[in-house]
Amino acid sequence: MTNFNITPNRRKFDTDIKWNLYKKDILPMWVADMDFPAPKPILDALHKQLDHGVLGYEWANGTQLPEVVANRMERLYKWKVQPEAVLTVTGIVSGYSVAVRAFCSPKKGVAIQTPVYNEFHEVKNNIGIPQIDIPFIKQVKGNIMTYEIDWDLFEKRVKKAGIFLLCNPHNPLGIIFSRKELTRMAEICIKHNVLIVSDEIHSELLLDGNKFTPMAKLSREIEQHVITLIAPSKTFNVAGLFCGFAIIPNKELRDRYNNELNHLRLHVASPGLHASRAAFSGKCDPWLAELNRYLTGNRDFLVDYVTKYMPNVRTTIPEATYLGWLDFTQTKIDGSPFEFFKEKAKVAVSEGKIFGKEGAGHVRINFGTSRALLKEGLSRIKQAMDQL
Repeated sequence: MTNFNITPNRRKFDTDIKWNLYKKDILPMWVADMDFPAPKPILDALHKQLDHGVLGYEWANGTQLPEVVANRMERLYKWKVQPEAVLTVTGIVSGYSVAVRAFCSPKKGVAIQTPVYNEFHEVKNNIGIPQIDIPFIKQVKGNIMTYEIDWDLFEKRVKKAGIFLLCNPHNPLGIIFSRKELTRMAEICIKHNVLIVSDEIHSELLLDGNKFTPMAKLSREIEQHVITLIAPSKTFNVAGLFCGFAIIPNKELRDRYNNELNHLRLHVASPGLHASRAAFSGKCDPWLAELNRYLTGNRDFLVDYVTKYMPNVRTTIPEATYLGWLDFTQTKIDGSPFEFFKEKAKVAVSEGKIFGKEGAGHVRINFGTSRALLKEGLSRIKQAMDQL
């Protein structure tokens, strides 16, 4: 059994971004990595590599990674993927950036569902293509928020794009899209010849025992129009090793993608390869089951705390991820709640506006930490609001 109530002192290394970006009196609950050590099979694989002593060039196929990834897709989803369909990338952000470079143009940009992961919004600047926002419909009942797809708006806007960049499970809203929703999105995109790039990095961080279906698993026809991006980085807390995978069953798309990948020389460092093989081998799955139970408890604690002690604050109930989404627009906070809590509560959350204009007055909070630290952060936030 893993004791997730105990977390290491991450300030020990001054290169740790999460815990050293802000002053030491500020509790960091912002960037999307957890405060838990990676599971033992991953650490053992890294120790084995270091003990060998030679840290030379390595290639992904030498670690049988494509086979390992394909086997995991079969085991988790009964999705039969050929190993040659699996390409190694340096992470999800670079993975979809390569896709946008290969398949978009100044006339055919990228469509995203807002509010959404802040790095999605950087693509237009990094690559110089249009961004097409497709806002969700926000529903509020009491202080619980849910978000739905505006299907008329979705079709009207997505058809202008070269790529529909899907975030599933969704960051920061925690949505797991249903098979029915995924199918409808796919059918609209195929109808208008829009490539689907599905960021599924949070697909194994499932709360309440929820199930997940990859977009490309829906049908063989849909599979031919999808680039699926996955990584062990969020699930097993190895984000700093920068290793992910693009699964592209369509050979024509894969060759075009791979040409761009090679052009950019995006090589994965060998520790990332070894860690990923251990992560996806199945040896870490008992740890993951314990983690998801703990994160579900943290999610419940967050929602219960907000509901009980912050009646004017709205919250989502995430189905996946370790990220909460809080709405402070009905409170007395004047200006950015991110700035307010950083100054008055000494808590660093993520500024809602970076996820799109719909995020103004909202914050994203990372509950991938010990229950004690989560309680401390929420207590500080409540006390700061009580002083208004």
